[in-house]
Amino acid sequence: MNHKLEKLDMSLTCPIVMVGLMGAGKTSVGRALARRLGIPFVDSDKEIETAAGCSVVDIFSMYGESEFRRVEQRVIERLLDTPPVCKVISTGEGAFITPAVREMILANAITIWLRADLDLLVKRTNSRDTRPQLLHVDSKQVLAQLIDERYQIYAMANITVDTRDESLRKTLNKVVAAIQAYKK
Repeated sequence: MNHKLEKLDMSLTCPIVMVGLMGAGKTSVGRALARRLGIPFVDSDKEIETAAGCSVVDIFSMYGESEFRRVEQRVIERLLDTPPVCKVISTGEGAFITPAVREMILANAITIWLRADLDLLVKRTNSRDTRPQLLHVDSKQVLAQLIDERYQIYAMANITVDTRDESLRKTLNKVVAAIQAYKK
């Protein structure tokens, strides 16, 4: 499937923000989308780590989730407000859940929810120790609970793309097609 993006790239006037649970593919798909569109990619968690001088896991353990969410809100606000306007931003799984952050993102960006089923999320997250909520717990149980709590909020995104255990290229093509349909 060949997607023409010249028209899409020319019509972008705001950031594209990737939302969804950990393991859904926000960073990998977001980075590939930015490359395809020829615009910058920014990972909000990496920006938070740079600003704080330590990892997300360390921020959670030293200061707690509420302080992390305050820092996250400030960083995302800065990312939305600073040039270049057209960029792809990958957010942490809890960013869109915070009402003030969600309102800010919805008012200033095109949001894409990468929706994945529980088994895929478990498969993709079990090999990493960079997910504070999944350390030393039953990850399947935690992810199931997060799906129950958060999928109705993620559904507020402008675009929903279902991800599967498929190639990055296939998921990227679905995202591009969804953006093209949304922009019409």
